[in-house]
Amino acid sequence: MIGHQHRTSGAHFAFTDRWGGVSAAPYEQLNLGGAVGDDPGAVRANRELVAKELGLVPGDVVWMNQVHGRDVAVVDGPWKPDEKIPSVDALVTTRRRLGLAVLTADCTPVLLADPVAGVAAAAHAGRPGMVAGIVPATVEAMFALGAEASRITAVMGPAICGRCYEVPEDMRAEVARDVPEAWSTTSWGTPAVDVTAGVVAQLARFGVEMCEKSHICTLESTDYFSYRRDRTTGRLAGHVWLD
Repeated sequence: MIGHQHRTSGAHFAFTDRWGGVSAAPYEQLNLGGAVGDDPGAVRANRELVAKELGLVPGDVVWMNQVHGRDVAVVDGPWKPDEKIPSVDALVTTRRRLGLAVLTADCTPVLLADPVAGVAAAAHAGRPGMVAGIVPATVEAMFALGAEASRITAVMGPAICGRCYEVPEDMRAEVARDVPEAWSTTSWGTPAVDVTAGVVAQLARFGVEMCEKSHICTLESTDYFSYRRDRTTGRLAGHVWLD
């Protein structure tokens, strides 16, 4: 259920795998995405299972309507029942014990926290979002709330690797114009994009060092959902919260 956890003084980071939930194939088992065609009741049950496993109140986890953009929402609590979930690709909070969740199935989940300032963030960095600058926008929002680069812990979860993410040559060139570090080649010698390398470089330009980067490629590991591998599939989730 929880594929990996990381803890630093004052903050928690966790990433799910695909097992231990109640969703039926092709979303088996622990699908946490509410917009992929799965039964909504199964998604709710899976989200509750994960929250309880992490010691969080299920209702105190904030989710996004992710759109591959660069907009960031600063939140101080869960969305209200009648509130439209905004189309953003990052969440930032100063509220302790409020879980921030990011959904992925090949994209790079980026979790950030400065426990001294009491600021946490979760960002969804796919190829378009990385190019648009979602991670820099997230860091800037954290800075505005008092975070400092030298204190930020940055953790990246499972994502498709730069040796598997094949793209057309012109797309690789276009991405590399904005984020040169994302230029890559597949293991079989064709053009590729390395989103995780691009994110690491973007953070470094703000003075934020990557604390931990998952070694798992979602396309290669069948323990994780991969949109590129399976198309119709579930979504993983990264969670971050402050003590």
